[in-house]
Amino acid sequence: MFKRLVATLFILLINNFAFAEYFDYSKYYNQLTIKSPKAIIYDADSGDIIFQKKANEKSAIASLTKLMTAMVLIDSNLDLNEKVKITKKDQDRIKGTKSRLWLGSELTRKELLSIALIASDNRAASALSNSYPGGKKAFVQAMNVKAKQLGMDDTSFADPTGLDKNNISTAIDLVKMTQAAQQYPIIRELSTSSYYEAYIKNKKIRLNYNNTNLLVRQGLWDIDISKTGYIREAGKCLIMQTKVMDKPIIMVFLKSYGKYTRTADAKRVKKWLENVHMQANLASK
Repeated sequence: MFKRLVATLFILLINNFAFAEYFDYSKYYNQLTIKSPKAIIYDADSGDIIFQKKANEKSAIASLTKLMTAMVLIDSNLDLNEKVKITKKDQDRIKGTKSRLWLGSELTRKELLSIALIASDNRAASALSNSYPGGKKAFVQAMNVKAKQLGMDDTSFADPTGLDKNNISTAIDLVKMTQAAQQYPIIRELSTSSYYEAYIKNKKIRLNYNNTNLLVRQGLWDIDISKTGYIREAGKCLIMQTKVMDKPIIMVFLKSYGKYTRTADAKRVKKWLENVHMQANLASK
């Protein structure tokens, strides 16, 4: 009974303070540890930067790229139910990564988009770009045009998968990309799906895929949009918009190298935000 009362009081304190128009988080920075070398925490409601760490420095972004790939595909109005064949053009010639999508496999664009966003499959993203009018080159051009339209002035794309180290952005620009991707219901749905099963009819094989974001797989957070990424030059990366105290918070972590650093940073940020608001509420009484 006592524990339940304390928990209820904690929630009430947080909710009473959560919607203040302005709050100075900087007074509490000494209570926050973010181990990722580059990061930004952003209030998507107010537009306030809660915390930033080298957020204007450019960095390779690996498979975070695939959110832009998804937006360009959807903007093209190509038939998502049309089948696309996996060809030799879709093999990774940059890093030599493998894929369970065999050459000759035929999947719909929606199936490929699902596999690209949930499992971060590079061959799926490549096939989507090659099915675009004008092929991969035209697709990448469209990605860069979209970036400029979104005001991502420190961002450039060289390929649709994120394997190319020349896919460059900043944490601040990635907030803009996340906000834009948030406007696409199908991207929200697929990027936060914990699991996907694909049946490739012409190969008679069934493939199961898990989301690359541990927090999505665990299902304990209210996550609106998510994408992970990794290549050696980019480190381990994570962008997501999640609810903290019913507020939409965008988190971007770049250049992480520990196995769990990016997700551990996200957990630390969530706990820090909750604790800061509780402390501020108690101090104002």
